[in-house]
Amino acid sequence: MYIKKILALIAVLGALLMGFFVWQIYRIAFVDNTAFENPEAHVYISSKDSFEDVFENLEPLLKDINTFEKLAYQKQYVTYIKPGHYIITKGMTNNDIITTLRSRNIPIKLKFNNQERLEDLAGHIAQQIDADSLALIQAFRDSEFLDEVGLTEENALTMYIPNTYEFYWNTSAEEFRNRMKKEYDRFWNETRMAQAEKLNLTKEEVMSLAAIVQKETAMTEERPRVAGVYLNRLRVGMLLQADPTVIYAMKKSSGDFDQVIKRVLYADLEIDSPYNTYKYAGVPPGPIAMPDISSIDAVLNPEKHDYFYFVADVENFGYHKFAKSLAQHNINKASYVQWVNKQRINR
Repeated sequence: MYIKKILALIAVLGALLMGFFVWQIYRIAFVDNTAFENPEAHVYISSKDSFEDVFENLEPLLKDINTFEKLAYQKQYVTYIKPGHYIITKGMTNNDIITTLRSRNIPIKLKFNNQERLEDLAGHIAQQIDADSLALIQAFRDSEFLDEVGLTEENALTMYIPNTYEFYWNTSAEEFRNRMKKEYDRFWNETRMAQAEKLNLTKEEVMSLAAIVQKETAMTEERPRVAGVYLNRLRVGMLLQADPTVIYAMKKSSGDFDQVIKRVLYADLEIDSPYNTYKYAGVPPGPIAMPDISSIDAVLNPEKHDYFYFVADVENFGYHKFAKSLAQHNINKASYVQWVNKQRINR
């Protein structure tokens, strides 16, 4: 009788211990462990991160970081950290979180537009993916790669078409660059290539000309007309005489791309630079900025007209007055100069 009581007590204690053990497993693995109030939280894990880094990033998001750590060790996540962008949703358990961090790398929407230099592009992209700006600029300027694709440092910016792209956050600098080359090739389809050939321009010349159009007008509907002016000048052998190229030459010469130049003076036109289209004929050796697709297509599909000149329209800000003759242009220009002087814009 006494032995039976002991055995019964042992059975009860065993059941209690088993229940406690099961509850501990359940609590560690299958109980909501999210501490944030928003519907979801974004976690970014770099290729250089250790488990300690992941642990530190997750701590503010979890109710009990210690239970997460225990399960991470049990499931051997600590020895297999995968870089990427992950989304943890409210109500997730530790088991859900570890499963997510192991297999659900979510792409991001990467955007860029109108950067003036490769350095600017590298800095902008580095804010959106894991690769840093130094690695990106090195990849952009890699001479072996540029030789392979037929570009130079002067025109390498042409390869990066402004748009929104889907990337994994842990994309490397070389992977980003190589993907952009594929997008560039895809952009230059048979139709666009045929249009460029019809204009007797290379892809790179189209991009350089489009960059000037981009700088000249922010009005997309006006860009085909502005492109038509520059193509008319090229057709008859005129200098492009584009003020934005002079501004770029001044910035490049000084090394200060942060300076703001609102007015080009006659003295500025003497700067000796292949980007100064008042001194050097043809299209500049590279783009003075990154043109929008609308500017590129404006060059490829220009408005057909007889205009050779244009100047800012002070009666309709943002737009321009166009002229077929120098005499008419000088009349238009006089109104503009008078307005600029009245505004006291000296530089």
